[in-house]
Amino acid sequence: MPTNQVSMLEKRKGFPTRTYLLVLGLIGLIALAPLFSVFIAGGIANAAGCAVDEGSSHPCIIAGTDWGETLYTMFVLGWFMLFTIPLGAMASMAWLITLIIHRGRWKSAPVAPIPTTPPAPPL
Repeated sequence: MPTNQVSMLEKRKGFPTRTYLLVLGLIGLIALAPLFSVFIAGGIANAAGCAVDEGSSHPCIIAGTDWGETLYTMFVLGWFMLFTIPLGAMASMAWLITLIIHRGRWKSAPVAPIPTTPPAPPL
């Protein structure tokens, strides 16, 4: 089949589902990043037998190095959830509205009819 017939058959590409899922995942990761920071800091401190809280940094020696200040910073970064989770919720709503509008317009777009006769050869 000549290439010009293939292009006539495929006028509409598939809906970009992967792109929409990728964007939703990215929104979720950004919104929950402070929560991951708290879990990682708490897990490291727990495994090393150290205390970590929002009041102050406590010494935490891991492999001969004091990681207390770093773990404290990671733990306190959890407060950014007060900012990132509402923004993530708003971004998710905007994402959903965009998805609904795009999907509706994509479904209602006209599709070119499939030609029943081959095109005439050039003269």
